[in-house]
Amino acid sequence: MATLSFLLMLASCSKTYTVEGTSTVARIDGKKMVLRTMKNGEWVAVDSADVEHGLFRMSGPIDSARMVALFLDGENVMPLVLERGTVEVTISNGLLEAKGTPLNEQLYTFIRKRNEMEMKIEELDRREARLIMEGGDADAIHAEVVKEGEVLVNEMNDYIKQFIRDNFQTVLGPSVFMMVCSTLPYPIITPPIEELMKTAPMEFKSDPLVKDFLEKARENKVLIEEQQRMQENAALQAAKKR
Repeated sequence: MATLSFLLMLASCSKTYTVEGTSTVARIDGKKMVLRTMKNGEWVAVDSADVEHGLFRMSGPIDSARMVALFLDGENVMPLVLERGTVEVTISNGLLEAKGTPLNEQLYTFIRKRNEMEMKIEELDRREARLIMEGGDADAIHAEVVKEGEVLVNEMNDYIKQFIRDNFQTVLGPSVFMMVCSTLPYPIITPPIEELMKTAPMEFKSDPLVKDFLEKARENKVLIEEQQRMQENAALQAAKKR
């Protein structure tokens, strides 16, 4: 019995998460960091800890990995994966990072690479302005920059799509999908999203956030098509009156 109790205790201890945070931002000392997860469209608190001398720590039981976000004063600071093991969080003026567990390592490798790609795209506008100021032909420079921009955007889109595909069956797939979709003006199925859905398993499509997005995107598609029909009919009627 003693051996069985010991083994059960070990099994219980292995199913825990620990978040160990370090901050060099003085203004957050003494404040409370809160882990929240999205549930039924609302952020629900999971755990919290005060920041003391630039350090904070949270720990608790967990059965399976789930996406959470770290909040400070009601502001979403950064995404995290709550999973077994110790997540090391670093918060500074120039860095937000989580490492130490497999899915967090994947997530922040993805975020770093995507940020690098975005910086390259943003740099194109500055390079175009600089080259024109140096006396180059504006039309030729613009055409070259547009061409380079299309290549970089395609590379970034391909990287994002492949990352989501590789994580269709982990919490990272739906999370990154929604991260990308949040940049759209409203839910709509774009060609890259349509391409993803062709190979996405039902498990991915059934994720509550993904399912809600797709339903709203389909509703918007119907509304847009109806609006287009109304505009075409109005144009046709106007042409007949001429």
